[in-house]
Amino acid sequence: MGAADETRDGLSLTNLDQPLLAGGDVTKRDLVDYLDAVRDRILPGLRDRPLSVIRLLRGQDPFMQKNLPKYTPEWVRRTSVWAEASHRQVSYALCDDRRTLLWFANQRAIEYHPTLGTATHPDRPTHLVLDLDPPEGDAFGAVVRAAELVRRALAGVGLTGAVKTSGAKGLHVFVPVVGETTAEEAAAATRALAMHTERLDPALATTAFIRQDRGGRVFIDPTRAGGATVVATYSPRIRPGLPVSFPVAWDDLPAVTPADFTVRTVPALVAERDPWAAAMPAPQRLPADLVAEGRTIPVARVQAMHEGKRRARARREGG
Repeated sequence: MGAADETRDGLSLTNLDQPLLAGGDVTKRDLVDYLDAVRDRILPGLRDRPLSVIRLLRGQDPFMQKNLPKYTPEWVRRTSVWAEASHRQVSYALCDDRRTLLWFANQRAIEYHPTLGTATHPDRPTHLVLDLDPPEGDAFGAVVRAAELVRRALAGVGLTGAVKTSGAKGLHVFVPVVGETTAEEAAAATRALAMHTERLDPALATTAFIRQDRGGRVFIDPTRAGGATVVATYSPRIRPGLPVSFPVAWDDLPAVTPADFTVRTVPALVAERDPWAAAMPAPQRLPADLVAEGRTIPVARVQAMHEGKRRARARREGG
């Protein structure tokens, strides 16, 4: 075993001193050490959820891996999910323990994207997620202001949520829901809440799914529902310095930037406590009128597809 190799939890870890990102000073060891240090914080959000990861192999572009490769050890738990888009069964990992997490780290899996529902109850999401994306450029201040709109929209219907950085340029607001909430109800409520947020300040926030229609506003994604995934709390992101998706108290949002939370700074911040668990409200029942309202709002992806076809037709006829 070379100097850059070692064994943890019976697992052989290799090439730990290799750079992780081209031109950066973060190594594979930094990734492994980070995930091992925060395992008791990140694993609760991954456990029993079909997992997609984004890997970064040397000399290649990042890629998302859903289906487990053939060389995956037998001891990695997995679940089979029918993929409607590709018409095949996909074998997803269930990252339930330290050994599986370290195996992924050794595969240079940097980002961890679990589903909103569990493998046990895939049609019962545990949370609504409102994903806030900034306009072009780095406008985190605008995202913070939009998050406050989301908070107001939630309060307006008697709900509360917890907020975290995406680890990139945006924010995610999580709203825990009671166990009997269906995927369809959650999707409808997400659409309605995104619309409520937009109405509070249409000059700042938009639900426009087509990028060129957003006009420099923060996108409140109304589509994170159903089979969607969201980057896990405490997951690194493939960006310089390996920033981490990290929980922030609502009142602290104006004072932070996503770059404050990295694989080097976060272990000390979570050594004594789990700020995500502390911030998360108890599961809530979705108001029936919110769900009913959401059912009247067209699904943005479908609407955008039809609108794209309409615009293409108009261009052809105009040309």
